[in-house]
Amino acid sequence: MNLMSLENISKSYSDKRLLEDISFSINDNEKIGIIGVNGTGKSTLLKIIAQVESFDSGNIITNNNLTISYLPQKIDYDEELTVLEQVYNSNSKEMKLLFEYQKIVEELNNNYTDKLNEKLLNLQSQIDDLNIWNLESEAKSVLTKLGIHDFSKKVKELSGGQKKRISLASSLITPCNLLVLDEPTNHLDNETIDFLEDYLNQRKGALIMITHDRYFLDRVSNKIIELDKGRLFEYYGNYSYFLEKKSERITLESTMEEKRQSLIKKELLWVKRGAKARTTKQKARLQRFDELVNKEKIDIDEKIDISIASSRLGKKIIEIKNISKSFNNKKVISNLEYTVTKKDRIGIIGKNGAGKSTLIKLLNRELSPDSGNIEFGETVNIACFSQDDSHMKNDMRAIDYIKEESDYIETKDKIKISASQMCERFLFNSTLQYSPISKLSGGERRRLHLLKILMKSPNVLLLDEPTNDLDIETLKILEDYIDEFSGVVITVSHDRYFLDRICNKIFSYEDNGEIVIFTGNYSDYTLYKKINIVKEENLKSKQITKKEKPKNNQKLKFTYKEKLEFESIDSEIELLENKIKILEEKTIKYSTDFTKLSEILSEKEILEKELDKKYERWEYLNNLAEELEKNK
Repeated sequence: MNLMSLENISKSYSDKRLLEDISFSINDNEKIGIIGVNGTGKSTLLKIIAQVESFDSGNIITNNNLTISYLPQKIDYDEELTVLEQVYNSNSKEMKLLFEYQKIVEELNNNYTDKLNEKLLNLQSQIDDLNIWNLESEAKSVLTKLGIHDFSKKVKELSGGQKKRISLASSLITPCNLLVLDEPTNHLDNETIDFLEDYLNQRKGALIMITHDRYFLDRVSNKIIELDKGRLFEYYGNYSYFLEKKSERITLESTMEEKRQSLIKKELLWVKRGAKARTTKQKARLQRFDELVNKEKIDIDEKIDISIASSRLGKKIIEIKNISKSFNNKKVISNLEYTVTKKDRIGIIGKNGAGKSTLIKLLNRELSPDSGNIEFGETVNIACFSQDDSHMKNDMRAIDYIKEESDYIETKDKIKISASQMCERFLFNSTLQYSPISKLSGGERRRLHLLKILMKSPNVLLLDEPTNDLDIETLKILEDYIDEFSGVVITVSHDRYFLDRICNKIFSYEDNGEIVIFTGNYSDYTLYKKINIVKEENLKSKQITKKEKPKNNQKLKFTYKEKLEFESIDSEIELLENKIKILEEKTIKYSTDFTKLSEILSEKEILEKELDKKYERWEYLNNLAEELEKNK
């Protein structure tokens, strides 16, 4: 069933043309991911679809039964509302009823009156008629899954990330057949993203979203829409399928452009020789040459070039000596000891509020530890890409912001280039360079901030949630830059693909500020955690095994099948572990080939699940073998 059709939609802001003659349809049960470089109009397109922004020309046809729930990037909150009230604070008829009901319940708790009670009874009747009592329990369930447990807390007491999750909960539970989400994974930790993946995959109805999370996009979407220089391309598949088909499209466009250039050269030679007579045939050739020259050039994707030189790094880099840090009696770092090495690519993970950004601030010397100390080598040159861009002055031009750091920069090839040329390499054309920062999109501001910190030529790079608001193309280039970067990278991120792609160590925040250090990438770490969970569960099951010991002298023994399984399970586990190890080596080899990498990770995930089951059986069979020994 078609829910919405967009026909030749165009939209401009002042002299910037964002969308031009965009046409596509949204059908029931489609899960659409929108991708494109920052500033191409992705968020604007979502606002037009959500019917919160007008368009300059074109037409939109909607189904009579269309209902929309929309999560924008920037949200206005009523700071005095409670968590539940904010969840219900929506334009939906159902949510308005629940919002009013929640307000009156609160008023009755403070001051009972017959009039208020009568209002409450009337609202209860309307809620009964619409059969939406389940929305309250669903709201609480979703909020809990998103890490919000105190439903009566005031919005003003929450962090920015917690507020975003309340809005996400509101969008998810609002009854609709078209869900519109702008960067839903921003500010979510990895466990919460896993929940959101499952929720959206099970949810009925259409979904259209912008996200930079490539694993999320691959696992949730069944259609990709790419915005590229005002043009729209549709791909009917997930992100892996999109990459495959886009590669084919670019190859085709490159071939077409090469042929066009070849024809122009041939025609140019003929024109230079000059026509012997003004015949119809010769006029036709001149006309054809004119058409070839003036035909719109096929733009092959621009690439962001960040091949910037980094400064030399000495033997001593950073030594973290037994540091601890607390805020308001909450310990966020407990006795952390670590010596940073030249090859370190460290990913810092943990739940929201655990203190990940605190560690970055300690390393950036913005904070001091409560105990212990951090020593830095003399050659260390740190650059920090933070979440906060409040230092950026809205009335300052983009080029002046970059020139604050330097007028010139040296590339890896020892070539000096100007700040303006660097801006060009970061896809800031002359118009954008001389635009005030206030005119840039959120993603363009982040890209500008990234350029400025890289112009420091750092040898230690601190990245605090670098994937927030950066488009996928910029992320891919940043990952390539990190591959070639000769210094240290330490990043806080919830982006599982980014962590898999660049990290060789994981710092995982556990309870009470303890940080567990693990060698490997994020997928390696999650496998390690799964194995530990299985071991812990099997240790607990030992007591159950003992309780299930046969009574009335019933002989405890292996079945024939269990005996065979017991004899072969060690070698089967070893075989699975070797297969997983080979796949892990392949993830490094194919780290830049997303399609191949996705296949490898899928195979690895299947083998890991099989290995988990084998561990469970190994534990059971060995417990049983121990009992048999005792009863001999």
